[in-house]
Amino acid sequence: MKRTLHIAFLTSLAALSLLSCRKEPALSPESVITVPTQVKNDFDKWLEANFMNPYNIEFKYRYELSETSLSYYTIPADYWSCVQMAHLVKYSCVDSYDEVAGISFTRTYFPKQFYLQGEWQYKNNGSYTLGTAEGGKKIFLMGLNYLPKYINNADDLNHYYLKTIHHEFTHILNQTKDFPVAFSKISGGTDYPYVTDDCFADQYDDYLIRGFITDYSQKEDREDFAEMMAMYITHTAEWWEAQLTAASASAPQNSKDGKIIGRERIEAKLTLVKSYMKTNFGIDLDELRSVVLRRENEIVSGKVDLKSLEIK
Repeated sequence: MKRTLHIAFLTSLAALSLLSCRKEPALSPESVITVPTQVKNDFDKWLEANFMNPYNIEFKYRYELSETSLSYYTIPADYWSCVQMAHLVKYSCVDSYDEVAGISFTRTYFPKQFYLQGEWQYKNNGSYTLGTAEGGKKIFLMGLNYLPKYINNADDLNHYYLKTIHHEFTHILNQTKDFPVAFSKISGGTDYPYVTDDCFADQYDDYLIRGFITDYSQKEDREDFAEMMAMYITHTAEWWEAQLTAASASAPQNSKDGKIIGRERIEAKLTLVKSYMKTNFGIDLDELRSVVLRRENEIVSGKVDLKSLEIK
């Protein structure tokens, strides 16, 4: 038994010796792992010329599961809706800030990434998310597949898309320069306070009288500030005055010491928003509104080709 094992061991050792003496083929200097390269289409080249090269902004329109939230059903965005949205962001937002504040401002503060998704994010309280901002660098725009329905109406474009961009951009600016504490005190802790996630509840649908420009403004102070900024620059002076008039419509029930609470609070908030933008970024909010509205009107009137991929 021991002799048999000894012979088997010597045989195995000899075989190993022969194998070790055999010359191994040289390894190829080329990796066997290949990563497929994506061929750039005309839209990719247009995005590179209009977003990446001048502003270092990445505009992601292809569906990526890692970019989405697993808490919601998500679908890809339609290609041509993405093309149109890229034009909308560039012409009505990026170019507006360039015109008013200069390209250095836009390069410094405008978000460095956009990600587009086909559907909204629906919540259990009946509301749905139009967009979000992450870490001061990224804006996530949703509902792209509904864009053809709203593309020819400025009010719809503002409500579903453009106002959202300005709103989220305001959050990014606030992360750089915090908004004044005085703003939070106008509604915080008063008889018409912030109501968090109940902001869309029927019991708070009198938001104007309560001193808020939108129902969502009632959620918290930072959303209130962003809504004030976004709603002001995407609406005319006539529209704004109509909201202030509605905010004072119930004066007998909404007065305190002879003052109209709703209108006064909204006006006080706007004063602080204007001061914040002028002091921290040198931006006149009325000038910015004039430029944004002019560019939006040029879009809906057909003066801007939203599907052109010509690189100028």
